[in-house]
Amino acid sequence: MKTDSSRRNFLVAGLSLPVAGFANAPASQSSPTQAPRPASPGTAAVRYRTLGRTGLKVSTVGYGCMITSDSSVISRAVDLGITYFDTARGYQKGNNERMVGAALKGSRDKIVLSSKSEAKTAPDAVAELDTSLKELGTDHLDIWYMHSRDTVAAIPDELVAVWENAKQQGKIRHIGISTHKPNAIVDRVLAVGKFEVMLSTYSFAIGTANDPAYEKLTAAGVGLVAMKVMAPASRASGFSGVPGYRADRLDRVQKPGGPVAALKWVLRDQRFATTIPSMTDIDQLEMNFRAMSEPFSAADEKVLARIDEDVRPLYCRMCYQCTGQCPKGVPVPDTIRYLSYADFYGQFALGREHFLALPEEARAVRCRDCASCEVRCPNGVHVAERLVRAQDLFA
Repeated sequence: MKTDSSRRNFLVAGLSLPVAGFANAPASQSSPTQAPRPASPGTAAVRYRTLGRTGLKVSTVGYGCMITSDSSVISRAVDLGITYFDTARGYQKGNNERMVGAALKGSRDKIVLSSKSEAKTAPDAVAELDTSLKELGTDHLDIWYMHSRDTVAAIPDELVAVWENAKQQGKIRHIGISTHKPNAIVDRVLAVGKFEVMLSTYSFAIGTANDPAYEKLTAAGVGLVAMKVMAPASRASGFSGVPGYRADRLDRVQKPGGPVAALKWVLRDQRFATTIPSMTDIDQLEMNFRAMSEPFSAADEKVLARIDEDVRPLYCRMCYQCTGQCPKGVPVPDTIRYLSYADFYGQFALGREHFLALPEEARAVRCRDCASCEVRCPNGVHVAERLVRAQDLFA
């Protein structure tokens, strides 16, 4: 079975050769509301790009607030000149927006603020937006995302109308959508014609697999924001408990060089205006900030190629070719992705929360009971082992 995430295509197409949208041309250096401020000593100025047809100028390194608990890190990011901040109604059981709002108090006119809703009905979406605005302490969002939409059915007309009405009312400036499967929904997104921004998974481990969607979106003027940009090179990796994962491989992944190289791999792609790496402390923030001014090098390429091979049995590349293969109905790609939150980000609670939201019949399956697994991963993931680990860990 062919896949763009194979080792050969990863090394050749994903790292070594230029792909569409990759360039070394200087990015725009103007922020949404003010001239760039000097960075910390020893670092270069912030780099900015325009977010599609929204016209918003955003720092190429943004801030994914999902797992942040220290508001001082967010405040420091503002001081450095980072202008894009991303949260969601459901993060930290609703508490993340409140913390983000407090951290950004007094800086609202200096930054671009986005939040997201997973609501499935119009009334729920309306209520969630009002709650988000209240918790964030603002009268509008710059971008409001229809969150985690991986199928056409998840983008019904009734919800599109809610987002349109919110924009007409001035509660949001721009309409966005987030997804792990851009190729599956891109035609629907473009047919609706109302979405101005897409937030999508993009990393060196996924490579060029989603390029067909990104090319269509870029041509239509839809702004692109990259999430999960460091996986599987996150500094927060929790591999010590993963069966069969050698200590020397853990050390490779957790060295600062891995996350920085992964972030720089994404930053060189001009199609993406900004990125939202998670940052929990000042060290991570300043490390990511410096990546804006550092070119992607041959040494970075070698680091990522080594990590890619090391995590091949463990990390899901989200190609979704295993979807529907399990005869017992286990949602294989989703389950392994949730396990990645624990193993690659050190976020056990987040992974378990998503696992427990699966249908009861899917959670009840125990892969240890099968004599052999019928699911085969084209990218080399040890599917049965990963499913057993997820069930042992979360259930």
